Amino acid sequence: MGFKMGIVGLPNVGKSTLFNALTKTASAQAANFPFCTIEPNVGEVGVPDARLVKLAAIAGSKQIIPTRMTFVDIAGLVKGASKGEGLGNQFLANIREVDAIAHVLRCFEDGDVTHVEGRVDPVADAETIETELMLADLESIEKRRAGLVRKLKGNDKEAQQQDRLLADAQAMLEDGKPARLVEVDAEDAKAWRMLQLLTTKPVLYVCNVGESESVEGNEHSAKVAEMAAAQGNAHVIISAQIEEEISQLEADEAQMFLEEMGLTEAGLDRLIRAGYELLHLETYFTVGPKEARAWTIRKGTSAPQAAGVIHGDFEKGFIRAETIAYEDFIANNGEQGAKEAGKMRAEGKSYIVQDGDVMHFLFNT
Repeated sequence: MGFKMGIVGLPNVGKSTLFNALTKTASAQAANFPFCTIEPNVGEVGVPDARLVKLAAIAGSKQIIPTRMTFVDIAGLVKGASKGEGLGNQFLANIREVDAIAHVLRCFEDGDVTHVEGRVDPVADAETIETELMLADLESIEKRRAGLVRKLKGNDKEAQQQDRLLADAQAMLEDGKPARLVEVDAEDAKAWRMLQLLTTKPVLYVCNVGESESVEGNEHSAKVAEMAAAQGNAHVIISAQIEEEISQLEADEAQMFLEEMGLTEAGLDRLIRAGYELLHLETYFTVGPKEARAWTIRKGTSAPQAAGVIHGDFEKGFIRAETIAYEDFIANNGEQGAKEAGKMRAEGKSYIVQDGDVMHFLFNT
């Protein structure tokens, strides 16, 4: 399982440029006018993981298959989107379908690139988007609660739970705060997710800075960092311009370019890592002579559930998982060495998979 991240922001903040760079395509038209992205562009990229390459080298794997991440470049939003302004309705519908939101914020000065509000203020931009999402959620909640009245009169348990959760979300939103701040009990978690409220999506702020500011950022990105910390959200500093240039280069040239810029890694790597942390994701591996493959799971996933990511039958007929920690696989030069050193474990149904585990599942058909 990968995950789907929606790239959102006001017009002309660099969303499409970043999307082009991250997916190494030119399918999103980057232009200096609002709404150049009319339909959401979707691009899949392999998640870079140096561990996978090392595992494949030891196992002599013919193929390396990284896990995948999906980016969705969503039409630019403007003030009034919750009431259908601009492409608001479409924006709101598209955003419901993603796992997390990457707010691209303009943190660069450039007189040649117009700003829809006529100024550079990333914190205000973030507030504009958050406000529109909150207003859209409030409108949605009011309609849904009105539609539950008949079922509530009939003492429908599911309707009662839904109305209670919607009321909690409504109270939080009316207090001027996003619904993600509502504390939800474990027994309500599934029903809460099913509400698909826009402001429950985890948020990652992407500070789009100029080339010369890509390492340290600037005063604009510093304000975003302060805002993100106060909200308990994450932020990354990226120069979409640099990422676009890197995307056109071969791997060796790209590395040299990064070093010249004083960067240790590409923005894609930072964005994915921040996304993983945001959604509490981790990776396990399957390794053999045919292929070395990475699989994405949520932290806290049991061995049978992890097996189910490969195929549903693996989870249904799960017997056990032969498991080697990544460090032990490398230190003992592969599966056989790890087995001889007593580092291979037979894990049962209650085992919680750890990041980097190399696994082989045994199951009944």
